Amino acid sequence: MVSLHVMNMNAPIGIFDSGLGGLTVFEEVRKLLPQENLVYVADSAFAPYGNKDDAIVVQRCESLAHYLIQTHTIKALVVACNTATAAAIQTLRDQLGIPVIGMEPAIKPAVAVTQSGVVGVLATENTLKSDKFSNLLDAHQHRARIITQPCFGLVEAIEQGDLDSKRIKQLLQNYVQPLLDEGVDTFVLGCTHYPLLEQLIRELVGAQAYIISTGAAVAKQVQHTLKQDNIDNQEAHQPTHDFYTSGDAKHVETLASKLSQQPMKMQPLPSLAELSSLSA
Repeated sequence: MVSLHVMNMNAPIGIFDSGLGGLTVFEEVRKLLPQENLVYVADSAFAPYGNKDDAIVVQRCESLAHYLIQTHTIKALVVACNTATAAAIQTLRDQLGIPVIGMEPAIKPAVAVTQSGVVGVLATENTLKSDKFSNLLDAHQHRARIITQPCFGLVEAIEQGDLDSKRIKQLLQNYVQPLLDEGVDTFVLGCTHYPLLEQLIRELVGAQAYIISTGAAVAKQVQHTLKQDNIDNQEAHQPTHDFYTSGDAKHVETLASKLSQQPMKMQPLPSLAELSSLSA
């Protein structure tokens, strides 16, 4: 158990994802909490998490969480990845002496707004087969018909900076069209990478369909948690935003700058062996 006996309100919030998709969550947190210092980690060397064994995902999450606590003394952790949340959130909460906020596909708001009564969930295979997702589905499927669609290859394409090629458009068409054929009018983006494709998805589903992601809701949960624990940063100051990756820093930096449409400086994480030793 890691315990932070003296909590510094100026300490940063840690955010990590398997790659760059979590930047969609980072941006929502930054907008809602502009006074907070943030540290973002893209585990690009291990992306995607969605097709890996749960035990490997849990190990990576533990390593990254301990790295952020030991080197940045973070006051809260955001697991900005649906797959990582499903596999590791409880383990992290059991181990860490700080608040841990995870992702959850936005099924509840989706079933609240659907007009056709049919909701489609786009997500990775591991998210959809997790117990956490099954429980979420059970809690809401009496209110609407919920169709799940695993989206193989989307995360990999996004991590390569592919947001508008014929290939990515065809992949999306393959995943979205069957849902449209079933009467889906509300689409849940169950992976933090997928909002980066929202414009393409909108072109496929039409202007009347609902597209729901979870970044803004997670940012509100972070805000609520910080206030509840009296660790929100109330000082007026210029916040720091630091970015790290386990992948090739220059390559990931180029992609991150493209995806976020602003210059971004990526720093290299310690070696995988060093990371693993932190959580040993």
